[in-house]
Amino acid sequence: MKVLFSFSAERIQQRFNTSYNYSRTISSLNRKNLSPPQQPTYAPQNSLKDPGGLKQKFAYPFYILYNQRKVLSSRFHCEPTMTTAITTSLFDIFKIGPGPSSSHTIGPMKAAGAFLQKLQTADPDLQKQIVSLDVSLYGSLSATGMGHGTHKAVLGGLLGWTPESCNADRLLDLLCREEEKYEICAGKHMIPFHATNIHFAGPGDNLHYQNTLIFEAKGKEKTLITGEYYSIGGGFIREKGEQEAIVPVLPHSFSNMTELSRIVQDQQRPLHEIILENEEKLSNSSREELAEGLDRILAAMKEAVENGLAEDGILPGPIGLQRKAQVLHLHSQAIANSHDRFLAALNAYALAASEENAAGRKVVTAPTSGSAGIIPGIVTLLERNFNLSPEQLRNGLVAAAAIAFVARHNASIAGAEVGCQGEVGVASAMAAAFLAHANGATIRQVENAAEIALEHHLGLTCDPIEGYVQIPCIERNAMGAVSAYNSYILATVGEPLRQKISFDQVVEAMRITGKEMSSKYKETAQGGLAVCYVHC
Repeated sequence: MKVLFSFSAERIQQRFNTSYNYSRTISSLNRKNLSPPQQPTYAPQNSLKDPGGLKQKFAYPFYILYNQRKVLSSRFHCEPTMTTAITTSLFDIFKIGPGPSSSHTIGPMKAAGAFLQKLQTADPDLQKQIVSLDVSLYGSLSATGMGHGTHKAVLGGLLGWTPESCNADRLLDLLCREEEKYEICAGKHMIPFHATNIHFAGPGDNLHYQNTLIFEAKGKEKTLITGEYYSIGGGFIREKGEQEAIVPVLPHSFSNMTELSRIVQDQQRPLHEIILENEEKLSNSSREELAEGLDRILAAMKEAVENGLAEDGILPGPIGLQRKAQVLHLHSQAIANSHDRFLAALNAYALAASEENAAGRKVVTAPTSGSAGIIPGIVTLLERNFNLSPEQLRNGLVAAAAIAFVARHNASIAGAEVGCQGEVGVASAMAAAFLAHANGATIRQVENAAEIALEHHLGLTCDPIEGYVQIPCIERNAMGAVSAYNSYILATVGEPLRQKISFDQVVEAMRITGKEMSSKYKETAQGGLAVCYVHC
């Protein structure tokens, strides 16, 4: 079946300049009980450029494909418009905290902190009745939680520690001795707690989300206080039954990259200005306060790289993996060929931050801890090799966040949902956008850079050996950083209008691919390298 739409040449030219509003097409199709169209076929490009051709009309066949949500593809940038606007904060994407996994450490620590708040605000008479506290971990929190240190993060949260301010070395020392006992504070009442109170409960049945934590404060005969939380990727958590927070009306409303690009083009203003104006409302912060927050994030990223370059030795866990960043960095300085030296340095920077993450040290989610080496590697490269100013680095970081907003809103950044394409793939896209925007590229070039980077990470699995964020995760960060740089080159040196695929389309492809991907390849360590590697 096909449906024909016919537009005048003047309207076609207008749509070419401002991008086609797909929501009108969706609305008209819905009135006819039809599904959204796929892959419109357009007239040759020279017809649009030919002044004589502007006097004629073109008909565009749209083929209707049932049973699957599809995204329009064209030079007009036809994309589906979601009904809800993006209201994510910059500081939700970039969070400082302990590695090695934002889903398995930062998220669970925040969930435990939220439950601790429940305990501390409960009725004092109820608090006195609590005799034990149990925590059950499900999904990949159960499958790989021991290797990720989820149990340590949970205890840290119950002790009142927060991801940004906790001492990473003290966190690593928790639960190292099975006989060690702790006390959880519920008002003036202290609840005994030890390793046996944390249960790796398996995949679970009928869970709302793969990574689920259930807290139960028990009396002598029954459970008194419960909490069910979901670690949904990038350190984000959600509580069962939680109502959506009321957010202020933002100056610029967008739900995907097409809409954001249109705002930038229509207003003729830089991308970072649009995002920062929204952030002022979201964070209730001044522009100076936002600059300080971004500088704090950049400083933490660079510190992770510097710490990683200064360290050598074997990373925690049974694999016995040796750090590589320091040696690679030292060897890179002796390389005569400047091009090879440049690439070796970028690899070393990305490895350094990723190794710090694998060691459970402080990193910045970008957008997750498992991908926390890519943007820091790019940031260090730009500062050391290109002498970019602090303002340029801040602006690049804001552009990177915009890419993460779109990916998270329309698909996912969680390895448990879509595999590593949502972590390293999105991080590489963010880094490519960072490079492009920080170096003064157009919004179209920024989008193209992000699209190219993500496109070539589609289908990337999450299959960590032994459940540790080490193999293939650390080297994968280095590969993602190099891919980001090459994507930036392809987008800015080439002709922007020749790029056929939009970022929104690749995000949709990632969503569909992740949905159809076997659960074995989504953080569970049950497939891929995790089962092909034999530890001797």
